[in-house]
Amino acid sequence: MTHPGEDHSDAGSDPGSAAGSASPAARSAAMATPGADLPDPDGPGLPDSPASGPQASGPQLPGAHATGPRPARAPGLTEAEVAERVARGQVNDVPVRSSRSTREIVRANIFTRFNAIIGVMFGIILVVGPIQDGLFGLVIVANTAIGIVQELRAKKTLDSLALIGEAKPQVRRDGAARTVPTSGIVIDDTVLLGIGDKVVVDGRVAEADGLEIDESLLTGEPDPVLKHPGDEVMSGSFVVAGAGAFTATKVGREAYAAQLAEEASRFTLVRSELRSGINDILRFITYLLIPTAIGLVVSQLAVEGNDWREAVRRMVAGIVPMVPEGLVLLTSVAFAIGVIRLGRRQCLVQELPAIEGLARVDTVCLDKTGTLTEGGMDVIELRALRRADGEPGEEPAVLQQALGAMGGADSRPNPSMQAVIDAYGPPGDGGWRVLEAMPFSSARKWSGVQLLEPQGTEASWLLGAPDVLLPAGDPVLAEVDELGAKGLRVLLLGRTPSALDGPDPAAALEPLALLVLQQRLRDDAADTLRYFEGQQVRAKVISGDSAVSVGAVAAHLSLPGAEHPVDARTLPAGQEELAEVAERTSVFGRVTPQQKRELVGAMQSRGHTVAMTGDGVNDVLALKDADIGVAMGTGSDATRAVAQIVLLDDRFATLPSVVAEGRRVIGNIERVATLFLVKTVYSVLLALLVVFTNVPYPFLPRHSTVLSTLTIGVPAFFLALAPNNERARTGFVRRVLRLAVPGGVIAGTATFTAYMLARADHTSDLKADTSVATLTLFLVAMWVLAIVARPYTWWRLLLIGVMGGAFALVMVVPWLSDFFQLSLEGTRDAWIGVGIAVVAGLLLEVVWRVVVRRTDA
Repeated sequence: MTHPGEDHSDAGSDPGSAAGSASPAARSAAMATPGADLPDPDGPGLPDSPASGPQASGPQLPGAHATGPRPARAPGLTEAEVAERVARGQVNDVPVRSSRSTREIVRANIFTRFNAIIGVMFGIILVVGPIQDGLFGLVIVANTAIGIVQELRAKKTLDSLALIGEAKPQVRRDGAARTVPTSGIVIDDTVLLGIGDKVVVDGRVAEADGLEIDESLLTGEPDPVLKHPGDEVMSGSFVVAGAGAFTATKVGREAYAAQLAEEASRFTLVRSELRSGINDILRFITYLLIPTAIGLVVSQLAVEGNDWREAVRRMVAGIVPMVPEGLVLLTSVAFAIGVIRLGRRQCLVQELPAIEGLARVDTVCLDKTGTLTEGGMDVIELRALRRADGEPGEEPAVLQQALGAMGGADSRPNPSMQAVIDAYGPPGDGGWRVLEAMPFSSARKWSGVQLLEPQGTEASWLLGAPDVLLPAGDPVLAEVDELGAKGLRVLLLGRTPSALDGPDPAAALEPLALLVLQQRLRDDAADTLRYFEGQQVRAKVISGDSAVSVGAVAAHLSLPGAEHPVDARTLPAGQEELAEVAERTSVFGRVTPQQKRELVGAMQSRGHTVAMTGDGVNDVLALKDADIGVAMGTGSDATRAVAQIVLLDDRFATLPSVVAEGRRVIGNIERVATLFLVKTVYSVLLALLVVFTNVPYPFLPRHSTVLSTLTIGVPAFFLALAPNNERARTGFVRRVLRLAVPGGVIAGTATFTAYMLARADHTSDLKADTSVATLTLFLVAMWVLAIVARPYTWWRLLLIGVMGGAFALVMVVPWLSDFFQLSLEGTRDAWIGVGIAVVAGLLLEVVWRVVVRRTDA
């Protein structure tokens, strides 16, 4: 039984919650206590279902008795039986990985189409020489090694975090409960279940204590399924109410959801706009590269017919810069470093595209309990209510004893019920006996216990949301609203003669008292909300608690719009109308799990990228449908299973870092993609111009190497890792090509113009002509770098200056200029090249301003 008025059925962060225990050892110890995991066989029996009759459905107080059959609790396997099954291979050995294997990482970084092209070109240069023209091959080797090392570091981080966040199922062996890794479950194991627990293997229900299983992730059916002993349970489903145990019948790859689970938890680089956009660009470049390269080969062999080695070198120099080999590398490195950075903040990225999704988030939906508030609560008042005739109500002592009995019937107390237990404790043998218990569900918003009272009267006691248990307009609700407006959690304690399995147990409810609890706000919640507001990310609180109470908490944290909370029971049914309400509302209360899902869908229908945070089973559907699901580490197994991001330390303040990391990665990849594609465009254009004019290609491979390194390779590496808080938008390919295509055309045209003017001066040789072209292209490429690096910071200006200084050294230091075959004869051609570069730079500025204006529009 969980807290009746809570906005999720598993509190997650409470030490007493089975699914949310921060300490698996403590959870194991609690479960090992007689009657803690399920009723003791010497005590009350387990019901087939809450509606099957007045049978005991929870641990009873001393002297309690039960009606109905009392099935014996299975002791589970012995250690010898477990060892025998392990020896036979009947163990849950499905390899669930959070990252690619080392072999896959190495293969993915080495065996690429562009590495193959570069490798062939490098082999050719090794044959024709000299070695300085093969520097590009060594650069590729170094870049590939960097990519492998960074991904291996990310793998290490992911694997260690995944181990921390892995589900820890409990099994009963030798009559005692113990925690085992998922891979340690064997055939015929008795696996224990509580609220929020994920069913990790297939099995057959052996014990059921109001056990309700949500199979929506497997079947698509949203309604929980009530399970009886003998019913089948499938891996991938999860518990939303009650408790129980099942016998494992299929483990490993035979389990229903084993393959799905393996694929869902795999570290992946696919299914993202960024990756697909880059792949589309690379595919187009490949098609363009082949005919251009063929034409270049033919033309250079024709032009340099007397020196085939020189022709081959210049052909290689034309082909190599067409390949944006570093773009894929830096994309992988940026993602990998993002994973490492988030890992240091105890944030587990279960799907790599989640980093990209975070960059695009403009709406964050927050669950109040466990997100804005901490798990713990304190009872500050038990306010007895007068009877309908105005007479005094029940004595406080009686109310406290009843609450104590309810607390004693809860084997898995969450923060709210733990506060009740701490305040009143389970009573001694005072004559209160539990006959039947109805577990909490998010749909009902209450839980109940049928008690045999000391005077021998049987009655059902309900504890839950006042606005659900009481009819509209009841005068008690005004009192509830007054307390809720102060940010307090208010529950109604009532008694009814109706049976818990009746059609409406709350119909004849006699309200007896208001239980007032105080929630503990997270210290970092207000600062986190202010961060989202400053970053133009809308925060919306979607809670199952009272709208007035949620609004008060949100107002205390200064959330815009908190003064107008909306009760979800008044929400329209149509998606368009719902989307309209969601646009203008910041706080929703009394939201059911299905409504959470519908609200997420409504906001997505308006073009918003939605992130959803949660820790309880009632958040699962919304987490799954959101663009990005963020689960708390101590939340239920089910939430962690469907979320893309898991905050292992439960710190709400980590979310700004997570969003910022996503923006940094995507924004910077867009920057460096522009640099690489400008190079590809001007390289293709130069090759075509050379083919059509039948002149020697202006560069040798060593020239392309120094240009690519100083204007793209080194700067791109630093820019890819720089801070970047700009929210990413869709249309990655379109935005990149808007600058890359005209920028490449301008750079290529300027370079070829300077080259041809230098060739017209018959006093210079090919080396001097090449030097003029190299100088012109370097200056134009640096101008592109200066545009891409905006807005400027001290280190970005320093980076541009260092790259310019490095090129100056290459030109003036004798041994470097000899090594790279660069030599400017006289000043006229050099200054012509500089002038052409300045004109090209001004054209780039015009293009840039037009691109920015169109992009902003």
